[in-house]
Amino acid sequence: MTTDLSSATIPPLYREIFDICSNDGEPIHEEVYHCLLLQCKLSREQLKTIWDLAGVSRGYVGRTNLYKTLVLVAYAQQGKQLSNKLFDNCIETEYPTPEVSDLTPVKNLKMQLDMKQKDAVGFNYATIVQTDFIDVHLVPEKKGLFLKHSEYVVTSKRFNSKVTRRYNDFVALHELILNRFPYRLVPSLPPKKIVSDAHFLEARRRGLHRWLTLVCRHPVICQDALIQYFLTDQGPEFQHRIKEIFRRVPDEFMTSDIAAIAKDLLPSDHGQIAANSQNIRNLVNIVGKLKHICESDVDRQSTSGRDLGDFATQLKSLSALNITHGEHFIENWKEMQGGFGAISREMQSLSAKSLQHANAEQLSVCERLSLLLDILIAHKDLCERLEKGLHHDHALALSKLLSLKKRKLQGAENVEKLESKMLTQESVITNMELRSDFSLYCLHVETLLVYAYLGTLSSILNNLIALKIKSHSEELDELDEL
Repeated sequence: MTTDLSSATIPPLYREIFDICSNDGEPIHEEVYHCLLLQCKLSREQLKTIWDLAGVSRGYVGRTNLYKTLVLVAYAQQGKQLSNKLFDNCIETEYPTPEVSDLTPVKNLKMQLDMKQKDAVGFNYATIVQTDFIDVHLVPEKKGLFLKHSEYVVTSKRFNSKVTRRYNDFVALHELILNRFPYRLVPSLPPKKIVSDAHFLEARRRGLHRWLTLVCRHPVICQDALIQYFLTDQGPEFQHRIKEIFRRVPDEFMTSDIAAIAKDLLPSDHGQIAANSQNIRNLVNIVGKLKHICESDVDRQSTSGRDLGDFATQLKSLSALNITHGEHFIENWKEMQGGFGAISREMQSLSAKSLQHANAEQLSVCERLSLLLDILIAHKDLCERLEKGLHHDHALALSKLLSLKKRKLQGAENVEKLESKMLTQESVITNMELRSDFSLYCLHVETLLVYAYLGTLSSILNNLIALKIKSHSEELDELDEL
């Protein structure tokens, strides 16, 4: 068919339907096109003829194909005989307007296909990393007249922002995120401690940095206004204002476009979700042990480095010790002092290298293992929240409905009142079932996110091996020089 449709005026409805069926102007999925045809109230024979006349090739439905389809649908609904000649009537006039009963099934199907395609592709870690680059630095001096508190300078590359936050500001954000996204991975914050030392403060700073990095790179959470507000607002009394502004925002289920179709997005094999959850529980133990071993190694290197430094300091003191009155009783004292100084310098060099290797291993191995462990534990916590929370509430609601039905059968109460209560309870259960499906879908997607992070384990272990090889090579070089 070579008819030029551009010669006629295109009704706004045509463009609206194409935008609903297409993703940013891309060709329409064949299943979506078929679903649209089913909403046009035509016979199977008419739809088959329209498919052929519109020039739809297998799997490809372009804008022109859709517009020709809508022209033919409109004429078929008017009772006209379908043929290529009908397009001649469109020249210099406006296309006829078809009657489409309801486009909601078309929207839902397109959304299902989009989400399933994303699930099949999975998450790309390189893309996740590019979402944002977060820095959390501890302000050296503590603030407060009587009760001292630490402050952190938080920077975000995505928003080109720098703000100052207290630990309690992170707590406020954590609570709000849990309320807004109860079915997503929300890692735990590092603990609070009233009396703290430099070592604890640095460990907590690293924990806050990991926590905020995971949150700000989460594909869903990072798009919420909560995150932008935390990273950009400069006003005073931050923790109180962020709670006041966001505490009434409904949770994700209440605002999600996919909440009503989540059941159709779940894997056909529901056992897969349970198996993945068990695998991740096992990974928590394995990665936790790897992290503990690497941190112990870093502690040993740091302790060795500090001991070597102390040893060098004492040798330096020996090399400078002045014992004028007794020097002639000690054989070769001056030569010995020269040797002490030389050994002191070698020891100081070894100390610096040991501390340098410990720091490198802390950053490129321990911190990355800690980040991976944080998200694995967050997944385990999410599973426990679902088991203890939503599923428990669902069971209680079903129990209450059964109790109402039993009371109705016993005839001990007003039947109309009982039926009203039962309808209300059935509505509650329906909502819970939708919420349960949505929570399971979220769990499925969050599992894919965890696996994207799990892919970094190879790189982490390669870093560890490279650092060990470098460390041993330098030690051998030092021995060769002696």
